[in-house]
Amino acid sequence: MWRRWIISLLFSSLIISSKGLAKDFSIVTTIFPMKEFAQAVGGDRVNVHLLLPPGAEPHTWEPRPSDIIRLSHADIFIYTDAEMEPWVEGVLESINNPKLFIIEASQGLPLLSIDNLSQLHDDSFVKKESTHRGVDPHFWLNFEYDQRVVDKIANALSKKDPEGADYYRTNAEEYKKRLQDLDLKYRKELSNCKCKEFIVGGHAAFSYLANRYGLKQISLYSINPNSEPTPKKMAEVIRLARKYQVRAIYFEEIVSDKLAKVIAKEVGAKVLVLNPGANLKRKQIESGVTFLSLMEKNLENLKYGLICK
Repeated sequence: MWRRWIISLLFSSLIISSKGLAKDFSIVTTIFPMKEFAQAVGGDRVNVHLLLPPGAEPHTWEPRPSDIIRLSHADIFIYTDAEMEPWVEGVLESINNPKLFIIEASQGLPLLSIDNLSQLHDDSFVKKESTHRGVDPHFWLNFEYDQRVVDKIANALSKKDPEGADYYRTNAEEYKKRLQDLDLKYRKELSNCKCKEFIVGGHAAFSYLANRYGLKQISLYSINPNSEPTPKKMAEVIRLARKYQVRAIYFEEIVSDKLAKVIAKEVGAKVLVLNPGANLKRKQIESGVTFLSLMEKNLENLKYGLICK
């Protein structure tokens, strides 16, 4: 497959060369939060492109030849890690771009082991094995970690464009302040809730959020969104939903809400969105939804389900 893509890349590169290449200082990112962080730091000195098309599920998406072409001319590439984007190594080996500065956003962060996500994640309950190799990649749902990523981006941009270093650092500090305010708001408004358990009718994408604010995530399956829960697992989650008297079952907008609705109907709960924020639908992009606004909505929905004062 990679050989075919390389041939396509070379052919397309010839076409682009004949037309001339854009001169913009370019950043390519894999998921939506990284795009927002890069744009916030880079401001009007950069052109940021998100590889994921609207509505694509990031765990299973793979790049197209046009994406590889874009990377072959980019200045900075920001990805999460090999858990979320297992295709990265092969793509980077296939391109020739000596100027490309690569940021693995998760590098240096203390990531959570998938073995500790939940007491419910018994592999015997899951029909399809997870493709993840040991750690939970959804680290951007810890807003303190996001601040470290913003610093990484500012440092990279300053190296690539020293004349803009002060500009990048100022932008980074401003955006980090917004993340700090969001973190404090979550901590304050989730500190006095009747419940601490929340149930996700999908995969376990919210462990970093749960750990940071003293909550417990109960999900239908582990971190692979393509897993399928067995009837035994469904029954166990329904039992826990009744035990904790939950009044909301959460689902992700770019993943089917069918199973969340089944659980909600069984226990008489409301179905609400809890968005990991890795990608957006087209309508959200057109309406100007941001990572920060998604997280604000998550907080609102969590407060309802957890019965917070």
